[in-house]
Amino acid sequence: MNRDSRLSGVLHVLLHMAHHSAPITSQTLARAMQTNPVVLRRIMAGLRDAGYVGSEKGHGGGWTLTRDPADITLRDIYAALGSPALFALGNRSANPQCLVEQAVNASLDKALEEAEQRLLARLGEVTLAMLDADIRARGADRRQLADFETVHAGAA
Repeated sequence: MNRDSRLSGVLHVLLHMAHHSAPITSQTLARAMQTNPVVLRRIMAGLRDAGYVGSEKGHGGGWTLTRDPADITLRDIYAALGSPALFALGNRSANPQCLVEQAVNASLDKALEEAEQRLLARLGEVTLAMLDADIRARGADRRQLADFETVHAGAA
């Protein structure tokens, strides 16, 4: 099963960006997300359009966080990514003639809708600042978080 890991990857780089005083290049961010810089720029463009990051071109340019981490929820970032499907589960047939399959579909649809609403609500409760507090509770210091290039030098 293919998984969409963009949310996880973007949250990872955004949290590093929150501790980095200078813009971070697409190349560096792409290496941390283990993707191509072109893919990274496409992903970050949605975040830029939503007002969460900014970009500067040229020498010394790159990506920066433009909002306070306390004001950005995981749901905000999820929406900026285009609200990808949350679950891989689905019905075998959208319009079945079989009454048994209709009952199965109705039950699964209801369960998935409830699960999606609960997950989205939870994503709306968690901010980047809360994730940062968790990172610090795990023992990370500001120097480690800001040393983005060294920490991810081996990622490819």
